[in-house]
Order: sequence, then C-alpha cells, then structure tokens
Amino acid sequence: MSAPSRGLLSRLRPLSFSISVGLRTPSSSRLFSANVLEISSRIIESKPGVMTPNSKRTGAIAVKCGMTALWDKWGERIPITILHMDDNIVSQVKTPEKEGISALQVGCGHKKEKHLTKPEVGHFRVHGVPMKRKLREFPVTEDALLPVGTPIGVRHFVPGQFVDITGITRGKGFQGGMKRWGFKGMPASHGASLSHRSIGSTGQRDAPGKVFKGKKMPGRMGGKQRTVKNVWVYKIDPARNLMWLRGQVPGAEGNFVFIKDSVFKKPDVSLLPFPTYFAPEDEDPDTLEPLLADVGDIDPFMAAD
Repeated sequence: MSAPSRGLLSRLRPLSFSISVGLRTPSSSRLFSANVLEISSRIIESKPGVMTPNSKRTGAIAVKCGMTALWDKWGERIPITILHMDDNIVSQVKTPEKEGISALQVGCGHKKEKHLTKPEVGHFRVHGVPMKRKLREFPVTEDALLPVGTPIGVRHFVPGQFVDITGITRGKGFQGGMKRWGFKGMPASHGASLSHRSIGSTGQRDAPGKVFKGKKMPGRMGGKQRTVKNVWVYKIDPARNLMWLRGQVPGAEGNFVFIKDSVFKKPDVSLLPFPTYFAPEDEDPDTLEPLLADVGDIDPFMAAD
C-alpha cells in the first residue's frame, strides 16, 4: 500500500481537529475557566511587610550623574559616584500563576509618546502608567511583590548598606593588545623596528599550526555589561533622589545603571524597608535632609580596607 499524499494529509488535518474539539466535555471547559478566574483575582497590596533572610527585594534604575571625591584622615583621595533615581515606578507585575515567575518591571525617566514604538505605547497604556524611558525587570520573592504604579524612591536603600551596580562600560573602540590586555610590548631598542607595541607571536609551529580560540589579541574594547559588587552607600538625598556611592560605577555619565541589594555582603534585613519605603501622607519630600551612613569607629574611606 502506497503512502498517503501530502495533499490528502492536509485535507484530513482540519477534520481531525474538529473531531477532537467535539469530544471535549462542557464541564472540563467550565472548570478551566473557573480556575483562570480564581487565579487572576489575586490582589497585591501596597503595605509594609516583614523581611526574612530568604526575601529578595526589587532593584531600581538610576542615571549616572558624575563623580566627586572625598579625602580620608590620611589625605588619600576616595572617588565618590553620584546617581540619580529618576521617578522609578512599578510598570508591570509578573506572578507565578500567570507568567510562571515572580518579578517586577520597573520604569525610569520620562519619554514622549512620539519617541516610542506602538507596542511600547500599548504596554504602558494597558498597565495605566506614564511613558517611561527605561525598563528593567527584577526577580523578587512573592512576599516582595508590589502593585503597578508603586513609586520606588531613593529611600528604598539605606546609607551604610552594600549594593551591586550593573551597567554598560565605556566603549573604547578598536584597541591594541597593550591597552586592551595590559601586554608589555616589544623591546624599545636592539633592532626592534616599528613593532614596539606589537603583541608578538600568537601561534605555534607546525603542531598545531593554528591560533587557539580565545587568544588575547587586539579588538573592540569596552561597551559590555559589567557588574561592580559590594559598592558602599555613603549618603542619600531624598529631596533630590540622589545617591552617593563609594567607588566607581560602570558606564559613562548619563548612562542608566541598575541597583540591587548586594548578594555577598547582605545588608541587615531589620534596617531595610520591605518591600519598599512607603512615605507617610504628611511627609514633605522637599524638606527632607540628606541621610549619612553611620561611620562609627572605623573610617570607611580607608585606602586599605
């Protein structure tokens, strides 16, 4: 018996689909729709909670403003990076029942509708939030979920805690091996001609007779995502949504960076606002004073930590 033709199979597929649809019982479809309605009716409240050691808060988006410097008691210059958290709000909530994960999408800044694509405009309109310039998704635990539209200010973090900063490094363009990898270069005398900054030999002899993959060679430098861990929060200014961090942060001035609680140097859960800081109704943000970290007996700006 010969195999059925391709055209015959294509005509039989709609028939088999209609038969399978007819075999479904009404009770099963009603049960499925009831489960969906039950799952979608989950309510996420905006209220303070109790943070546990296993809880994971959301992060925030900031703009790198610039750098300044402080001096310790030995006269050593310590770099300080200033970040601006520009109107962060929760723009989307992802729950395990619907998306299969527990995460919050945070939006930062402002952008005109004419500068956004239609899918982006539709995304903001569906969730009822203003047009945002930058979006970032942060995985959280279920007890740290926040409703859409919740603002996340600079008081989400506490002076004295450690955070992890992620950003795109400065692009250096195409660079040689000495600048890109720190190679020594060739001799400056003894017959070296027009090859002072050369990286030297990159291959072997007849065996294997090739250059291995991953060899450090000239190429494009910078412009990659990097994370600086355990950055110490020195000061926050709630009136202007500014943060002062000890050390350097990846990226150029004006770039977006992403801040979250440190993974290795975990902050004290009793000091952090959970799931975020909720300002009292009678609080005037314009009259708030900057908050400094408690230095104590140990100088945090020591050159040798």
